[in-house]
Amino acid sequence: MPRKVHHVNAEDHRIVTAAVAAAERATDGEIVTIIAARSSDYDDVALVWASVGAFLAMSLVALFPDFFRGLYDALRGGWGHEPTANEWLGTIIAFGVVKWIGIWLILLWRPLRLALTPRSIKAARARDRAIDLFKVGTEAKTVGRTGVLLYVSLAEHRADIVADEAIASKVSPAIWGDAMAALIDRIRAGQPGEGMAEAVRQVGAVLATHFPKSADNPNELCDRLIEI
Repeated sequence: MPRKVHHVNAEDHRIVTAAVAAAERATDGEIVTIIAARSSDYDDVALVWASVGAFLAMSLVALFPDFFRGLYDALRGGWGHEPTANEWLGTIIAFGVVKWIGIWLILLWRPLRLALTPRSIKAARARDRAIDLFKVGTEAKTVGRTGVLLYVSLAEHRADIVADEAIASKVSPAIWGDAMAALIDRIRAGQPGEGMAEAVRQVGAVLATHFPKSADNPNELCDRLIEI
């Protein structure tokens, strides 16, 4: 059975950092590894679900007015006058607002918010986060534009590889498939450090083929695993 991975430990950091250093000994490419607890807080998803819930609740009142009028009357103990159209409209709006607040408060619990987020949205957020981090810390940070970012987002169960301009011009994204498969298989087995290290080794082999180590190439980017 797949094991949920929520964090990495000191040994995982050591394994990945060593793998990066070893891979870069054979290539001018620079490999950056980042593991994130999550790629987004998905606060907007909570707002959408709360709005949908409130709308559906008010729609039910509009579709079955007699039932809800009876319920309204029962809650008041059967006493009181028949509400006017404006009073009834105000009651429906208040009901919708209460429903919206209730759903929003429930979805403050992040695991539920994440579970209710469609997979396509989680995949897009992880990809966007990987690209953002790549632009900040890897893109055009090497002389030959030979940086590669290996990104893992634990909450979304997503991983991505983003390559700098020189690499992207020679290596198609499909080439990284084996590295991604090895990474995902090891993480599913509860071995995130081993998974990232194996992916690094395979990425390094590809880079060594297209960008072999030159005599005067310095180590331009950090080798250590970055945890955010």
